[in-house]
Amino acid sequence: MRIRSLLNGLVASGVALAMVSTLAAQTVVQTSVKVARIKGSARYKIGSNTWQPLKRGDVLRGGALIETGGDGSFVDLVLGQSTMPALRPAAAELLTYHPNADQNTIRVWENSRLGLDKLTSTETGADVVTETQLDLQAGHIFGSVRKMSAASKYEVKIPNGVASIRGTIYDISVEGVIKVLVGSVFLEYSDANGKKMTQVIMGLQEFDARTGVLQALPDVDKQGMGKAVSEVHVDYGEGKALNNPQIQQPVRATSIQPIPIVNPTPPLISPY
Repeated sequence: MRIRSLLNGLVASGVALAMVSTLAAQTVVQTSVKVARIKGSARYKIGSNTWQPLKRGDVLRGGALIETGGDGSFVDLVLGQSTMPALRPAAAELLTYHPNADQNTIRVWENSRLGLDKLTSTETGADVVTETQLDLQAGHIFGSVRKMSAASKYEVKIPNGVASIRGTIYDISVEGVIKVLVGSVFLEYSDANGKKMTQVIMGLQEFDARTGVLQALPDVDKQGMGKAVSEVHVDYGEGKALNNPQIQQPVRATSIQPIPIVNPTPPLISPY
């Protein structure tokens, strides 16, 4: 009887330990984005706090809102990374640099507003499950997304729908124009009559939710998106500037000046 009781106790302890280990492995961690590059003007705020000028190296978590100014401004973000790639010595190497497959990146183009609604990561013990929810409120964004675990989610909300992205190089505008260079995007949206619709946009395709037209990705966008992938994945290096006079470090302002957000009107002009 004593041996049986001892065995039962050991089994119960083992089960309890396994449960604790499982719960610990599935702890949800709040991740972040790091500002890798800024050109022109940009600012951010968290909740109802006041706007602050955005600078390279800033780390933002879920709940932050980012705005970019006009005149070619943009912001490059690296998701869930505490470190970034080393500086490439020559600007020409931008075109041949091969991005790290483990990095998810976003470029927030000029006159854009992007909310970082949710950024989390969960260790399940067998895999890493990430959840990224972005809210595009104005302008448009470009991004590259690694192939995620089956349970992971990466979504971009626009006023008339939600785009689900997997292993994709994409560009999305607030009007619902979606361009895919590699991979696929699944869009759930409402058409002009309010009817719920769905559309899959594959690599080398472009879809306009306003008209419902799916077409081949224009050559100018193929080339421009390919170049943007390389640019976004190249880091300045701490305290250094990229060897490109057109991309400069912003100066932190002593007072916060409002950045005008100009919503683009159709037809959209490609930034590439």
